[in-house]
Amino acid sequence: MAFHEIDAKSIKDNPIKMIADEWMLVSVGDENRHNMMTASWGFVGEMWGKDCAIAAVRPTRYTYEFMKERDTFALCFMGEDRDVHKVCGSKSGRDIDKVAATGLTPVYDCGTMYFEEARLVLILKKMYQDNLRESGFCDREALKKWYNGDLHTMFYGEILKVLKKDAQ
Repeated sequence: MAFHEIDAKSIKDNPIKMIADEWMLVSVGDENRHNMMTASWGFVGEMWGKDCAIAAVRPTRYTYEFMKERDTFALCFMGEDRDVHKVCGSKSGRDIDKVAATGLTPVYDCGTMYFEEARLVLILKKMYQDNLRESGFCDREALKKWYNGDLHTMFYGEILKVLKKDAQ
């Protein structure tokens, strides 16, 4: 199946369901150096008059180094198959080659990497990034439940391209 480009506002999938239930790969880098990680937190919407998405990445993750260095990144939705997330959500790219371990086929576009096996890809250009801070939590229970000092950095990205797989 081949990808075709669609307008961000043409995405038919529910973004809450996609991120929370399907999960996504945050991928970043080029042919020489890249990484990806599983993520199940994020947002898709509009910010500053642009279609955008937000990826939450903890500074302790190897992918974080790439996110800080690079101007573009991708969110790859892989469908119902969770095998890729077993590797990308539990292993570090510091220790293994995740592309080799998953058997995914990298594609390079707009200065970043995504995967041929994805069903939907958002290619993003960084607009803003900031660290969550304990002092910003109005819901202190969320802070207690989800964090032990390793707060996420939120990466806001303008959607440059949306690539959708053609139906079979």
